Amino acid sequence: MKMIVTGGAGFIGANFIFYILKNHPDYSIVCVDKLTYAGNLSSLESVMNDSRFKFVRLDICDREKIYSLFEDEKPDVVVNFAAETHVDRSIVDPGIFLQTNILGTCVLMDACRKYGNIRYHQISTDEVYGDLPIDRPDLLFTEDTPVHTSSPYSSSKASADFLVLSYHRTYGLPVTISRCSNNYGPYQFPEKLIPLMILNALEDKSLPVYGKGINVRDWLYVEDHCSAVDLILSKGKIGEVYNIGGNNEMKNIDIVKLIVKALGKSEDLITFVADRKGHDLRYAIDSSKLKRELGWEPNTAFETGIDSTIKWYLQNREWWSRIIDGEYKDYYEKMYSDRENLGTLK
Repeated sequence: MKMIVTGGAGFIGANFIFYILKNHPDYSIVCVDKLTYAGNLSSLESVMNDSRFKFVRLDICDREKIYSLFEDEKPDVVVNFAAETHVDRSIVDPGIFLQTNILGTCVLMDACRKYGNIRYHQISTDEVYGDLPIDRPDLLFTEDTPVHTSSPYSSSKASADFLVLSYHRTYGLPVTISRCSNNYGPYQFPEKLIPLMILNALEDKSLPVYGKGINVRDWLYVEDHCSAVDLILSKGKIGEVYNIGGNNEMKNIDIVKLIVKALGKSEDLITFVADRKGHDLRYAIDSSKLKRELGWEPNTAFETGIDSTIKWYLQNREWWSRIIDGEYKDYYEKMYSDRENLGTLK
C-alpha cells in the first residue's frame, strides 16, 4: 500500500505518519508539504532514513507538479492534512485559507480522478458545525448537524467538505471525510492553546486568555485521532462523514490552570485579553457513529495525554526554541501586544 500524506510536516500529519509506519510495516508513505510556517521538517527527522518514507516539498495548489507526482508515485490512497488551520490568522488574511483549503483540495481530487480513481480521505474539523451553547451539555455535534461556520477558516474547511462530497456524487470518487475535535500532543505548533501556554509558562511569560476563558472545547489526543483515521481508511463506508471526538470537554481557563499547576507556576501569569472576533462558545463531538459502525473509541485519558504532552515539550526544547525564535515571534507580538488587557486572574 502506497499512501500520499499531504501536510505531513505539520502537527497531526507528522503524528499520522509515525502511526502508520509503526502499525503497518507493509505501507509506504510519500509526504507532501509546502513547509509553510507551521510545517517543520525536523518533526520528521526520526523517519527520514526509513526506506518506506519519502518527503517531497510541494504546494498542493500546484496542479502541474501534483499531477507529475501522482504519475510517478502511483499512490493507492491520499490523506489530505494540508491546510491553513489557525482561526486568528484566517481573520487577518482569509485569502490564503481559500487558496489552500479549497483549491488545493480540488487539485488533489482531480489528480485522484486522473490517475485511477484513487481513494481519498479529507481531514476536516468540528468547527464547520459552528458552536453550541455552554448551558446545554446535552447538545452535541453529530454528522447530521447542519454546517454553520463562524470564521473564514471554518468556512474554507466546510467548502472543501462540500466539494469532496460532490466529487463522490458527480464523479464516483471514493472519498471519506473525518471531522475531529481539538487535537493536542507532541509536535504541535506553539500558536495553539496548549503548547502556547506550556511554553509561555516555562519562560514565565504572560498567559493570554481570550475573554474570561469560558469557551469550551472537546480535547482529543493526536494518536487517538490517527487511529480513527486509519480505521476509516480500512473500514469506513465510501461517501460518509465520521466525527472523531475525545469525550473530554473543558473550559479554556481550566486547561490553562491545569498547565500552570503541572509546571509549578503561579496563576498570576494568566492575563485576560480582548476576545477573538466571532469566538465560538462550545464544541462537543458525538462520535457514536464511529463507535457503532467501526468500533472506535479514544484510548487516551486526558490526564494521561496532557501529562505526556507537557513532558514532551520539556524534553524537546531544541524543537520548539527554533520555532519561537523565528517568524512566529513576530506574529505572536502582532497578535497579542495590541489586544486590550482585561486584567489578570485575580
